[in-house]
Amino acid sequence: MRPSLAISFFFVLVVAGCDRGIEPFDPNEQVEAPDLSKIFPKGAQVVADRERAEGGAPSPAGGRGAPPVVADAGEPIRGTLELATELEGQVPRGGVLFLVAKSPAGGPPVAVQRVLEPSFPLDFEIGPDDRMIQAIPFVGPLLLTARVDADGNASSREPGDLAGAAAAPVEPGATGVTIRIDEKL
Repeated sequence: MRPSLAISFFFVLVVAGCDRGIEPFDPNEQVEAPDLSKIFPKGAQVVADRERAEGGAPSPAGGRGAPPVVADAGEPIRGTLELATELEGQVPRGGVLFLVAKSPAGGPPVAVQRVLEPSFPLDFEIGPDDRMIQAIPFVGPLLLTARVDADGNASSREPGDLAGAAAAPVEPGATGVTIRIDEKL
């Protein structure tokens, strides 16, 4: 079989075998907004809802000349990261500390800080400037966790990584928060 005939045959198979579930246009179909509650925690739509109430549409993020949508932001949370005495000397060389603030309701992290080769005790401040998604408001309560990761990859959890959390959720503006790293994975 000639190469051009083989390529043509392959193309016909791909097009004929494509089942993307495309249905014909229905002019009477009702448009519904997607349910984003599984992706964004409660309060993420605050800015968009406020703009709609004021009579305007939400500003398109990244639109030409339009500023990005920024949600309400609380005050930073300040405190100290402590290392349990039984874990002293076990901080991985070249390790990276990830300090994460999450909503108890779930969803993506609200704010994250990355600290190269941390030494303990370590004073921290995490706030609106550390948000992962600017449209998510920095409002509480927030769960604070810390992990010293040996390979520097936030998504991996390897044996030997160290972890800890604040004793209870905290509100933005809180001071004197202690996060004790007391677990070795």
